[in-house]
Amino acid sequence: MSWLKRNTVLVVLLAISLSAFGKGFYIKGKAIVAQVLLEQAWQETLKTQQTVKPWSWADTFPIAKLNIPTLNIEQIVLSGASGRNLAFGPGLLLSSDSPEKQGYSIIGGHRDTHFKFLKELKIGQKVFLQDKDGNMHQYEITTTEIHNIETDKILDRGENQLTLVTCYPFDTLETGGPLRYLVHAEKLR
Repeated sequence: MSWLKRNTVLVVLLAISLSAFGKGFYIKGKAIVAQVLLEQAWQETLKTQQTVKPWSWADTFPIAKLNIPTLNIEQIVLSGASGRNLAFGPGLLLSSDSPEKQGYSIIGGHRDTHFKFLKELKIGQKVFLQDKDGNMHQYEITTTEIHNIETDKILDRGENQLTLVTCYPFDTLETGGPLRYLVHAEKLR
């Protein structure tokens, strides 16, 4: 291979590599900025008790804040669990009850980002959920289960219940799939 061809190949490979790294930094940078905007919208929601969008074109808004002190986890929970919303944080399923109600709340998140920590949760561990009125709800994890969305239904667990859900298994490269990992918790106060 001639000197010119070899250097051309190296330059092309370098350009492709820099482009890939650039996209990675862009996505990571966008995620960091989004978290700052989500936190600002959450603080404004607490202050005004009004729905506050994190950016003008957002089709979601903060509805709660999830806190697991033993794992140093604090995450803004968004209204709705669409794929677009889950890219920015965990989302409350619109068919479930919001945290300030006495019902059953279901929060979903991606297994490889915001809900990666679910595999570390243990029965008896405490989970805190702050609602938009500023009230802190404490839950205790009661059980975990692996659920097949093709054959099983998520049953209403009644009042004062919380379920955190993500795709399963945690370490697979396959996206989607029928299995979900559910962490159930009961409200203590």
